[in-house]
Amino acid sequence: MCLSSRALFAIIPLLSLTASAAADARTLLPHRAVYDLALADTNDESDIQQLTGRWVFEFSGTSCEGYTLQSRIVMRFEMTEGTSVIDQRVMSFEDAEGDTFRFVTRSFIDQELENEVRGTARREPSGTLIEYQRPERKKVSLAPVLFPTAQLRELLDKAEAGERFYESAIFDGTEYAEAPVLVSVVVGQPAPVAESDPEKAVLGALASAEFRPVTAAYFDGKEAGEGEETSDYNVSFKLHESGIQRDMVIRYRDYSMTARLTNLALFEPDEECSVEDAR
Repeated sequence: MCLSSRALFAIIPLLSLTASAAADARTLLPHRAVYDLALADTNDESDIQQLTGRWVFEFSGTSCEGYTLQSRIVMRFEMTEGTSVIDQRVMSFEDAEGDTFRFVTRSFIDQELENEVRGTARREPSGTLIEYQRPERKKVSLAPVLFPTAQLRELLDKAEAGERFYESAIFDGTEYAEAPVLVSVVVGQPAPVAESDPEKAVLGALASAEFRPVTAAYFDGKEAGEGEETSDYNVSFKLHESGIQRDMVIRYRDYSMTARLTNLALFEPDEECSVEDAR
């Protein structure tokens, strides 16, 4: 069993980014978010009895220099045949234009390295070129895709523009892939944070900001327009106008899990990197 980080990033790494008023010069705020993971449901085909874990996600960088993402997910699965611990570590860098993307993903099962994906991807006029270093040296050509930070910026822009449904082709480097992943996104109407919301205390000043319910369905290896009745997995979450994502439910075919925000630290952006510099 291997967890897909893409399902957690959801728009992934779709996390805790802050937008300026100008959509074409969106400013992203450095931050660190911690989520507790838990089993939500299983079906008759699943042998998972319990699931617990933690996800730590860090974002840094500027619209002048580019963005660095670091993520570590540790989960303990209680199965009918025993216990297994999955530890997945992701680090990536995306330039400010979203044209170049460097990535490393290492997955451990019970402290043994199970898989490593490492390489560089570049958007070119004809599409996207991925140069893998691991698990093997190989060049792969894909149709045009969005990388993680550009994907999140697109989601924030479309929500701000009032678009309620759209599709994108993405690549995030969390898994070895020879085809883009198609994501279908549904964005709901804004709503206030309820007094009974269990994550409200963690949000601090953001507790007074509205959020939008979002669901993203992922289809591995599908091209836009092909369509499919059932996604490989989907993620529902609350998206604040600032970009903070929380109260996530990640649904796989045989089980689903929750990711609840338990700690959020927002860091000061680089004031010397202005909107004019970014342009």
